[in-house]
Parts: sequence; C-alpha cells; structure tokens
Amino acid sequence: MPTVPRPSLFRFIGAALLIPWAATGLLFAQPIPVVFDTDMGNDVDDALALAMLHALADRNEIELLSVTLTKDNALTVPFIDLLNTFYGRPNVPVGVNRSGITPADHAMLRAPVEKRRSDGAFVYPRDLGYDDAPAAVRVLREALAEAPDTSVVIVQVGFSTNLADLLRSPPDSASRLSGAELASKKVRLLSLMAGNFDHSKADPEYNVVNDISSAQIVFENWPSPIVVSGFEIGLSVLFPASSIERDFAYVEHHPVVDAYRNYLPMPYDRPTWDLTSVLAAVRPEADYFDLSAPGVVKVDDQGYTAFRRTNGGRHRFLRFKDDAQRKRVLEALVLLSSQPPVRR
Repeated sequence: MPTVPRPSLFRFIGAALLIPWAATGLLFAQPIPVVFDTDMGNDVDDALALAMLHALADRNEIELLSVTLTKDNALTVPFIDLLNTFYGRPNVPVGVNRSGITPADHAMLRAPVEKRRSDGAFVYPRDLGYDDAPAAVRVLREALAEAPDTSVVIVQVGFSTNLADLLRSPPDSASRLSGAELASKKVRLLSLMAGNFDHSKADPEYNVVNDISSAQIVFENWPSPIVVSGFEIGLSVLFPASSIERDFAYVEHHPVVDAYRNYLPMPYDRPTWDLTSVLAAVRPEADYFDLSAPGVVKVDDQGYTAFRRTNGGRHRFLRFKDDAQRKRVLEALVLLSSQPPVRR
C-alpha cells in the first residue's frame, strides 16, 4: 500500500519562506518579517510569546516589525515597551486599538510597569506611554507597506479587531492601496491562536468570543493562507513554573518573571496557547506540528468555530501526531522564551 504523506506546514506556507537551519544551526540568510498582534495583559502566555520572538530575532530567524494591541488598557503600551527595551529593541513600533475591548487592569502588567528601585527609578526603563502610541491600523499599514511582497508573517494571538480594521481601511496617500490590497500583496501567512477544534469543549474560545464580528471578517476575507492553533493545542502543552524559577534567573529582575508571578499565585503551569502560534509561524519546517487537511474555518454568531474540509481551502489547524511532538514543542518553547537577550 502506498504511503500517504502527512500534511506539511512547510509545504503549506511555501519553501521560499526560509532556508533549512535546524540540522546545522546556521543563521537564516534572510530573517522573516513578523508582526505580532496581541491582547497583552489578558494572559501571561502573550508575554512569553513576545519573549520568544525576541529570542528568534536574536537568532536572526525573524525581524520584529511591530507589535499591535487589541486589549484596550493604558498599561499595555508601557509593558510592551519595557519588554522590547529589556530585549534590546526599544524602537519597535507599538500600535493600539482604542476599542474598549477588555479594558481591565491586571497585576501582570501593573507590577512590572510600576516596579521601582530604591532610588525611585523604574526597574524596567521605557519611554512610550499609551497616549503616545499611534493607531494599530496605521502601524500595520506602515509595516506592510515597507516590507517586500509576500514576505510578512503576522502572528495574531489576541482578538481579530486590528486585522479586521486593516481589511476595511481605505487607500492612503503613502501606498495608495487599501488594507485588503496591502494584506494580499505583502503577507505570506497569518498564524492565529483562535478557536477550538476539539468538539468535547463546550465554550466558544476567548479570542473569538470577545470580538466575534471581527473574527468572522478575518476568517471570511483574509487573503493569505491561515494556520490556526486551536485552544486544544496550547492546553495540551503546559509551560512549567519550574522554568520561571530556574531558567530566567540570569538577571535579578526579569519582566517576564514579574508578569508570570503576578498573573496567578505561584507555582502554576500555564497553557502555551500563544507560544505555539509563534513556533508554527517561524519554524514550519521543523516537524513540531501536523496539519489538518485544507479547508475553511467558519465563526458563528455565538463565537463557535467549525472547520469544513475543502479542496483548495486556505485554512488549516495545528494537530499533534503523538506525545513526542508535544515534548519537542515544549522543549523549544521553554528554551526560546527563556533565552537571555544578546542586545541589552
């Protein structure tokens, strides 16, 4: 009987995205331009995911073009800025969406933002405040306009608000392209943490249900291939509290550690929802995940996601073939998120 090949994330995205590296440890010839779209402050996995992206940038695997926010809270911008500054990239553009979605404060943001030394100076320097940050759509448009065609990977781990707004944005004087045209021309892949493809789970997934109409717009209209890391993927790979206590101890004060310790009472292991979207987007050739068949993800008016297999469909969702894959994924997530910065 002939062997049926497993769906390949590398083939789905396109081999031209990157060069082989895993076996040799060689640096990438051309870093992948990445936009990180996040609801930072609603869960600590967003902070770990951004730490991963900085580690991948230090390895020359990516270029972090910008960070855009879908949580509308004043602490999000200084937290993002202090984290970018900690990792040696204080000038990464940060954009906000003043939508009013999930505006509540959280100690995971407030504790690092307000942490001071004995002399009164902030432990984590930053110089960007919420009122200083431009609109997320502007930041997205500028990042895409300046990037080579079909080069950008967007990692969306919050709500679909910003990307839906991008798709609806009209042409501007700089690019003379609508947002939908920019996305079609510039984006190679959209990697989403969204939905739930394990039907034993009853509730709509958090990132979808908080802005259902935007999720519907993105899944129905986004022009590039979409890879979705569903709720069940991150839930099955738990980030260990022992790593927070051990692997980040290369400095006395670490903003990710402060965020983690203030999100829930320690010690606790946390699902890696957002981290899996980063890993799948940046290292598709490494056999960390399997893929569903191609198809279409639909979002209903209550926020439930359903996948329909369709030849030529642009959507696929991540799967694990066995526990060995899960173990490899967890190892990669821990090593990357805890990697010391090289540009401080």
